[in-house]
Amino acid sequence: MPTSWRRTPEEFHKIYVSNTEAFYRVAGRSTAAELDEFMLKCALGLWKRAGAVTQEHVEAANQLYSRGRKAGEWLLWDLTSAVCNAADALPPMFFWSLADRDRREGRDCSRVFVRMVTNILLHLAAVDDDVSMAEAEYITDCADRLSAVCDSAGVKPSKGALNAADFVTSGEPSFLDKHPPSAAAAPGGSRDGDGASRAEAEAEAESAAGAGEKPSLEALMAELDGLIGLEEVKRDVKSMVNLMKVRRLRESNGLPVPPMSLHLVFTGNPGTGKTTVARLLGGLYAAIGVLEKGQLIEVDRSGLVAGYVGQTALKTQEVIKSALGGVLFIDEAYSLASGGENDFGREAIDTLLKAMEDHRDELVVIVAGYDGPMEKFLGSNPGLESRFNKYIHFPDYTGEELMRMFLLQCEKNGYKLAPESREKAEGLFLRLYEQRDGNFGNGRTVRNLFEDAVVRQSNRVAALDSPGREELMTLLPEDLGLEETE
Repeated sequence: MPTSWRRTPEEFHKIYVSNTEAFYRVAGRSTAAELDEFMLKCALGLWKRAGAVTQEHVEAANQLYSRGRKAGEWLLWDLTSAVCNAADALPPMFFWSLADRDRREGRDCSRVFVRMVTNILLHLAAVDDDVSMAEAEYITDCADRLSAVCDSAGVKPSKGALNAADFVTSGEPSFLDKHPPSAAAAPGGSRDGDGASRAEAEAEAESAAGAGEKPSLEALMAELDGLIGLEEVKRDVKSMVNLMKVRRLRESNGLPVPPMSLHLVFTGNPGTGKTTVARLLGGLYAAIGVLEKGQLIEVDRSGLVAGYVGQTALKTQEVIKSALGGVLFIDEAYSLASGGENDFGREAIDTLLKAMEDHRDELVVIVAGYDGPMEKFLGSNPGLESRFNKYIHFPDYTGEELMRMFLLQCEKNGYKLAPESREKAEGLFLRLYEQRDGNFGNGRTVRNLFEDAVVRQSNRVAALDSPGREELMTLLPEDLGLEETE
């Protein structure tokens, strides 16, 4: 190992591209979007074990893109939040298929992928010139998890694998040991979305952008229609898109159009898909020419409010600048007005209101949160009431919809339910919906149940002698914790 692994962003990107291109040469480029998404998830999980999240980590995260794809647009507080909420990255679906193809064809492309991931993660761990034992253990765990897929598929063993522990330079405590996440942070993911973490949503948005091209209106509408539930929400979004299309047609024909605010209020409980719909809306507006880029910038109070006088306005202005041409999504927006007259959140609100007026044609602001607190928030400032005149409510998911989301998580990650598991899971989700209270997590609950099931299944399968592909994929009732409910 070199005496120093510190690299400029350009040097790190060259390292990333050289590693990924070596893999693409043996396996093809069709997996580029999924590969970049997987490496981002791995990076977030790795840096959760780092001593701190710094600007070096931000610059490295923005370089995690394969040749011909789009660079990242991370900001420090965005990355810090994503690191806090990161979950361990499961082997991607394309890797299972690759290992299976290797077995049939006598190749070892999947082993090349494992070596590539290990090498990139070592460079990601060393972006601050410091590799801790916790980071090395994470890298080893990732390599072992991927190698287990190769082993189960019967791919011939690899030679010359890297040992991450050989590169440890310090015993620095992990970032989360020093800075535990706040109680408001969603365990294992974002505060919102239909079972997908924030990092996944951002990676999906980058994937949709492809090699710099905007997704088509038809593709985005199909994605909207494909969302589970949310029928009223979908109708509202389609109506807004149609309205904007007609406004642009009137403008192009020299007809007058009345003034209209594009800013929105999303109300509803956590996990009901608000972030996902905000991302789609930004893309739809970009597809019809209302917004230039359509990117989604998601923040909460911590992303806007600083701890000293005068810094909040600067911090908020930087976030606004990054959102121009797209959508600024503010989760739990009511927290900006919850600290009294001298709270710095008021400064963030004033800065936002000015920007919403100054950039009315190039910025959409969406504020989101629980129904009651959002009503109080908008009523706390006359400027807020006048700029937000369109409300969209996101209802809780039904038991049937929660079950569909759980099955989708299984399908995306290479798992399936045994027949007896499916029947009992349907009953579980129905009970969860019927007995829900104010803390019900909707999609977040589904995600947590799935991740818990994967952990239980891993513990069970690890005790088996030479488990096959079917055993690695199947979730039994005890994996779902359902035997305790009988």
